[in-house]
Amino acid sequence: MTETTPYDVDRARFSRQALARLVLCDHAVDVADSASGLVATRHDPDTGSGGRVSQALQLVELAERVLLSAVIYERERGTSWADIARYLGIDPSEAEARFVADLTLWDTGFEVPYRLDDTGRKRVPQLPTAAYDPAWACTQLDRWAYLQRLGIDDKHAVSSGLVMAPPEEEGCPGAEEG
Repeated sequence: MTETTPYDVDRARFSRQALARLVLCDHAVDVADSASGLVATRHDPDTGSGGRVSQALQLVELAERVLLSAVIYERERGTSWADIARYLGIDPSEAEARFVADLTLWDTGFEVPYRLDDTGRKRVPQLPTAAYDPAWACTQLDRWAYLQRLGIDDKHAVSSGLVMAPPEEEGCPGAEEG
């Protein structure tokens, strides 16, 4: 039996494709924010030996998470393994083998929304935060994109382009607002 979460009704308004896209957006913001930490030089004297390598490695790890999120998004929108593999420069069966476990976890998160933490007392969401609480994610990502100005003056640069659930379950908070 599927457990319920406080965000089920809200999440139902979003297609799985939209949820996957929100996760991709959220992870991309993490990469952008992390990369920005490597730009300024003012505090270099205060950084320990090898510190910038540590930051760069974290950026690579975050970029790997973005790649995984992009694959999940592409699969949710119906992209074939052959098309994904072409961009990765590998064989389709290699691409599927590389990401199938993560796609299984993604799917499981919709059926089993929580797992217990190591103490057995706290429920931990199985879906990434942006998919678990998409209204919050829309608000945060739209705000981030607007403040970064991403080349456009759009207060709903993220939420306005999402492919939502069928009309009886429509809408991203804020997307309808002018």
